[in-house]
Amino acid sequence: MRKMTAALAAVLLLAAACPTAHAVGDNASCAILMDAESGRVLYEHNIHQPRLIASITKLMTALVAVEEAEDLDQVVTVKGEWLGSEGSSIYLKAGEEITLRGLLYGLLLQSGNDAAMAVACHTAGNEADFVARMNRRAVELGMKDSSFANPSGLNDDSHYSTAYDMALLARACLENDAVAEICATRSITIGARTFVNHNKLLWSCPGCVGMKTGFTEKAGRTLVSAARREGQTLICVTLNDGDDWNDHKKLLDYGFQAYPRQALCREGEVLGAVAVGGSLIPTMAVEAQGELGYPLAESEKPVMEIELLRSPSAPLDPLVQLGEARWLLDGRVIARMPLMSQGSAGVDVREPLNFWQRLWSGLRGRA
Repeated sequence: MRKMTAALAAVLLLAAACPTAHAVGDNASCAILMDAESGRVLYEHNIHQPRLIASITKLMTALVAVEEAEDLDQVVTVKGEWLGSEGSSIYLKAGEEITLRGLLYGLLLQSGNDAAMAVACHTAGNEADFVARMNRRAVELGMKDSSFANPSGLNDDSHYSTAYDMALLARACLENDAVAEICATRSITIGARTFVNHNKLLWSCPGCVGMKTGFTEKAGRTLVSAARREGQTLICVTLNDGDDWNDHKKLLDYGFQAYPRQALCREGEVLGAVAVGGSLIPTMAVEAQGELGYPLAESEKPVMEIELLRSPSAPLDPLVQLGEARWLLDGRVIARMPLMSQGSAGVDVREPLNFWQRLWSGLRGRA
């Protein structure tokens, strides 16, 4: 089941100025470093240039298959017409039975092209229909400069993507528990097969949680990686990079050091107060409906502003949306958070008593 990217109570925007860094030199044709939570780009180099992407394609194959599968432990009977793909293989045999989950491990860890074809044909009935679903999902994710022609990443003039688009895909994969778990697995034995993850960063980069390697002579080395440290997750993508292992480690270290995640607000935190008409209590506190963070350099100081949707008046129930808080950095909105009327105990916003009610209450109090 598709896991939506919206947080409980916040919509994070992708708009923010990108800093300059020179971590990869001339090694990569394209490179990007992105904060997974906010989508902020922390480093970029030719991030919208379409290129061949090789086997990092399989992230999309896995995402589409998992989102459409009712049960990853369903048994797949391999058909002879699914076999024969060139390149890397997990050596499937016609008539063999293997679970969809097993195929996904072979797809993402061993990068089997035969596994990619089996996943595609089992999911959609044939390769063409599955590829159409890959392209529809790319549109949904905002991958504007991508086109898929096969589920494995074999060279094709109509099969390409960009570093930025692949980072968007990586965000979606990280939000899908099943795909994220497989990508982060170092090795696993399924039946008679043992799959070892090709991603060396899982052993050499602190906090690495995947994701996928790729290579063809025409595409060069392609790599999507992600790492999580101190509650922050960063995504790195390089295309045609002959020194990708080192470049990813340098970029990830740079991002965590230069742009650590800073809390903008915490769930239930009072961010301000609004005037309430016709109430015993003249003002009502408004609180954040969720926790919100953003990667910030030491010199960056976002400014918060509050906009009311309406002027509240009594009676007012707790946890009613009254407006939103916005955080701006260099004049750009970087995050938004709905503001709710305070819902904690003891808050009482009622209509004022009229004269006769107040008089009667006073007389009763003296009796």
